[in-house]
Amino acid sequence: MAEIRGLKRVPVREQDPKVRAANFEEVCLGYDEDEAVAEAERCLHCKNPKCVAGCPVSIDIPGFIAALKDRKFEEAYNVISRSSSLPAVCGRVCPQETQCEGKCIRGIKGDAVSIGKLERFVADWAKAHDKHMQCYRGRTGHKVAVIGSGPSGLTCAGDLAKQGYDVTIFEALHRAGGVLVYGIPEFRLPKDRVVAKEVENVQCLGVKLETNVIIGRSVTIEDLLTKEGFDAVYIGSGAGLPMFMNIPGEQAKGVFSANEFLTRNNLMKAYRDDYDTPIACGKKVVVVGGGNVAMDAARTALRLGAEVHVVYRRSEAELPARKEEVHHAKEEGIQFDLLTNPVEILADENDNVRGMRVICMELGEPDASGRRRPVPVEGSEYEIACDTVIMALGTRPNPLISSTTNGLEVNRKACIVADEEGATSLPGVFAGGDAVTGAATVILAMGAGKTAAKSIDAYIRSKYGEA
Repeated sequence: MAEIRGLKRVPVREQDPKVRAANFEEVCLGYDEDEAVAEAERCLHCKNPKCVAGCPVSIDIPGFIAALKDRKFEEAYNVISRSSSLPAVCGRVCPQETQCEGKCIRGIKGDAVSIGKLERFVADWAKAHDKHMQCYRGRTGHKVAVIGSGPSGLTCAGDLAKQGYDVTIFEALHRAGGVLVYGIPEFRLPKDRVVAKEVENVQCLGVKLETNVIIGRSVTIEDLLTKEGFDAVYIGSGAGLPMFMNIPGEQAKGVFSANEFLTRNNLMKAYRDDYDTPIACGKKVVVVGGGNVAMDAARTALRLGAEVHVVYRRSEAELPARKEEVHHAKEEGIQFDLLTNPVEILADENDNVRGMRVICMELGEPDASGRRRPVPVEGSEYEIACDTVIMALGTRPNPLISSTTNGLEVNRKACIVADEEGATSLPGVFAGGDAVTGAATVILAMGAGKTAAKSIDAYIRSKYGEA
């Protein structure tokens, strides 16, 4: 019976859907100590742990789970911290189901081990007990500048600081965290309780943080290398420039990019009555898109009191959002209009949104992404009544940095060109995360920051003839 029970993961506690749909408190409540230990006991401790290969930052997953199983919580945190500077974040927002948990051998004949929830538990335990990451190399005397304090920049800075580098992060906004603070809602990732603590943890390694610094305006990359004395620069500035469909009516009042909508709610606290930063969210909202950002925007609008529809041009099987996020959205009452594509946004005589004209789609042959291409169904157009439209179609990097940095190669989408090690066309300048790939996941950005940190270390050692 014990083996049969071991096939199912320990359930994680969550807020009731009807309750959480009206608040911005965290949906998932996480494991307590006994629950975490019980889930850790399900790990098979494989000789060839495929879960590690599935982790973009190569956490020693069997190692931290083994320590957790023995209730050695601090040891488990130390194991994770050797590879990750943001465990409390990763445990909450990483797509584990397609990465570490997707490779878990236990998942072949049962539920995969709940690796993400265990990582979250360990990180939250460490925070509650005032445990911090440790440096493992003496000070090198070399300086590195990191542009952007999102997941990629924080990871790169943390790894370099652990190796003894003098690191300064330059952040354009007034608060550190990048997409973690402006993009991901409070109910998925608490800002003060989680993100701010993770940033403080990186600062405890000796990393300096300067906010309200716009690279390309306040200072240039050339200035950092020549006037400010930095030996290398890492660009982890993300991709914050929103994309639109360019259909008629997109300029009407009541049309937002998901980037603006979420930034105003998450960073500027528009959802709180005690903040003077309101946002106009109507009674009936249509969110266009099917990724995690679309789910975040839809669930935020719902909590602001709207009836919410998600319009997506493919079927549910092709939704790029995490299954957990789609499941939560449905539980909370969000409606999905699948195989549907916007044709025009309709406005009244005052140019306020009054509806959206859409067309039904069917799936044809696979496109370059491998997904079946959506094809319009002739004569199937109809209207959806709404007063707010949120476009969640992805983002591109802001071209400010590339346009003010001579010799920095970019591609046609304004993404910085970097090799697999993060090196750009300029000596000493490295880049990674969304600034290189375009909008992607938090953990992939972290992986890029980690790779670049190794490359920067090798570059500086080679440049100064150090072993």
